[in-house]
Amino acid sequence: MKSIKTKFCLLLLICCSLPLISKTQTLQRIPFKSTVDQSEREFLIYLPKGYSDQPNRKWPVILFLHGNGERGDGTSELDFVMVHGPLYEAWIQKRELPFIIIGPQLPMFGRDAYSDYLSDRTIDQLPRQLTTGTPDREEKWGSELPMNGSAAESNYPFQDLGPPMGWEQLEDDLLNMMDHVHQNYQSDKKRVYLTGLSYGGFGTWYMGSKYPDLFAAINPVVGWGHTDLMKSLAESKMPIWCFAGGRDQAVPVKYFYPGLNELERLGHKVRFTIESDMGHDTWKRVYEGEDIYNWFLLFSK
Repeated sequence: MKSIKTKFCLLLLICCSLPLISKTQTLQRIPFKSTVDQSEREFLIYLPKGYSDQPNRKWPVILFLHGNGERGDGTSELDFVMVHGPLYEAWIQKRELPFIIIGPQLPMFGRDAYSDYLSDRTIDQLPRQLTTGTPDREEKWGSELPMNGSAAESNYPFQDLGPPMGWEQLEDDLLNMMDHVHQNYQSDKKRVYLTGLSYGGFGTWYMGSKYPDLFAAINPVVGWGHTDLMKSLAESKMPIWCFAGGRDQAVPVKYFYPGLNELERLGHKVRFTIESDMGHDTWKRVYEGEDIYNWFLLFSK
């Protein structure tokens, strides 16, 4: 990993953050100065049950990249990172996921001017960890579309990095967050996993292809990978499990095939699952299940 500490000043004293602590888990907010615009922001670190009781244990790490709807200012809006994904499962639903989880937040970059679901959301909508029990899960989105197959389409609507103003903008920040975790927590550098949904799925393909030596496995969910990103993933034999929704109109399955076929052309086969009955919120099924977490733990650098 390249060193850019002169550009990025993480406050290394954990006591400066205000951790939330349950009987079994800890959620910390870590302050840092972003390399993007020098703004003061925070990111989340989740520590699993048993972390503080086993000082010699090295824990696997998940870097989670959220979707477009969870962008924010990195401070007062940071908890939107927990609306979906592994942090929602571990902290809100109190599941015993045996990972350190890193939860950064993508800035708005003006995207709230284009999306009502960003401009109209409120803090009151955030899920909260309950003292007793867990909140009801959201219903999965329904669709009136029939379940049809889809032919491959290589005329991508976006650039090779994905939709505009995505996770590639935070590349240096993400690297330094991982650096911070490895320096200050009981992390296992050989078992670092990357996953993300929608915008985060595109970001997973990008970061995985740019830094294949950092990750033991990647899991892009409802985000395709451009053919131009596949060479390094094939050369590194990166374990990949990709998910698409068969009824997804936001990120249609037809755009997944060219990149996956390019991987095969380069001699690397990956796992691809189409949830034919699901739409864009396929991530709900992926993260609330057990399979992806168990699959991650099969791999080590």
